[in-house]
Amino acid sequence: MRTFNIPTHYRSSLIGRLKAFRKVKDPKKKDLAPTLLDLGTVRFILARHFGFCYGVENAIEISYRALEDNPGKRIFLLSQMIHNPEVNEDLEGRGLRFIQDTHGQMLMDWDELKSDDIVIIPAFGTTLETEARLKALGIDPLKHNTTCPFVEKVWKRSAQLGESKHTVIIHGKAAHEETRATFSHTAMGSPAVIVKDMAETEELERIITGEIPLERFAELFGTHCTPGFDPAKDLQRIGVVNQTTMLATETQAIADHLKQVMLKKYGEAELNKHFADTRDTLCYATNDNQDATLELLKQEADLALVVGGYNSSNTSHIVELLERQFPTYFINGDKELLRSGEIEHFIYPAHKLKRTADWLPTKRPVTIVLTSGASCPDTLLDRVMLKVLDFVEGATDAETAVSALVENGPPQ
Repeated sequence: MRTFNIPTHYRSSLIGRLKAFRKVKDPKKKDLAPTLLDLGTVRFILARHFGFCYGVENAIEISYRALEDNPGKRIFLLSQMIHNPEVNEDLEGRGLRFIQDTHGQMLMDWDELKSDDIVIIPAFGTTLETEARLKALGIDPLKHNTTCPFVEKVWKRSAQLGESKHTVIIHGKAAHEETRATFSHTAMGSPAVIVKDMAETEELERIITGEIPLERFAELFGTHCTPGFDPAKDLQRIGVVNQTTMLATETQAIADHLKQVMLKKYGEAELNKHFADTRDTLCYATNDNQDATLELLKQEADLALVVGGYNSSNTSHIVELLERQFPTYFINGDKELLRSGEIEHFIYPAHKLKRTADWLPTKRPVTIVLTSGASCPDTLLDRVMLKVLDFVEGATDAETAVSALVENGPPQ
């Protein structure tokens, strides 16, 4: 896999060295066991996989190159390039402007754009309608296109399903940029409907099996399906794709569930005519990060810190997994670790911030699981780790401990 030219201020002197060490020891990524960094009075358990993925690094490289190659030109980001405030704020500080917010609401008028402006498409991709609007303004939407290749892979698979006369079931969050983009591209060649979770999938099942009348479809999915969707006809042949940042296990469970629905309705002999196997749309990075998170659940720790943007879907799912085992705090970075002994963290289901006192146990050593989402720079984890060390007396110097681990390997 290719390497990318990432700005040095996103590169990590601590976490980065540990990642490089693990990569040399395990180039085929067969070992999902976490890394233990023992600093005496505090121990950090680091996931095998976390942080910038291929698609994010690709987007960052293209965006910063556009800045370097076009001095004096107006440069715009269609929306947040990735879901990380540190990265987006840095780009804004270099003069980039956002056209839309993360929900597609306009932050400026389209009429402000000129044909010689540069518009960068974010890693999530964008809708065909937005591409057409940019072209009408004389702006090539693909010249600075950072759409993740794995998102484009989903679009290609959706197109194949449309060519074979299948309806596409999209597992995703309807308001998310990636799902909006996937829906738009899919709708060009196929009926499509979005399901958020297994509960909505089971509602779709009841419509397919006739347990509830077809008329309920419009009530349940009318705002999340293609215009003119006919459940009587369009739910006879289906395939499942996903927003690549969803829980991979949940996407697979939804696909498996709908496969059984179609098996029950049409029988084994006719199944292949009515259900398409699409497991190949699951993103490798999402899978790797989530598999590594599941390995963290096997560890003994006092708490977990998950670092990432609060609107990051893949990060929220890591939090969701870790909460099964540990007191888990979802933070943007080191600024949320407050000198007052409190932590400011995000409660994802409620979409609100909360302050918690006495979050750091007094027992020593204290063991902390530390990981991040796919759009989080490793430098943020360095800063979180060092901030924690400010609160714990008697800990070994982090640089010294990392050097010892890299040079000598973990203790036997």
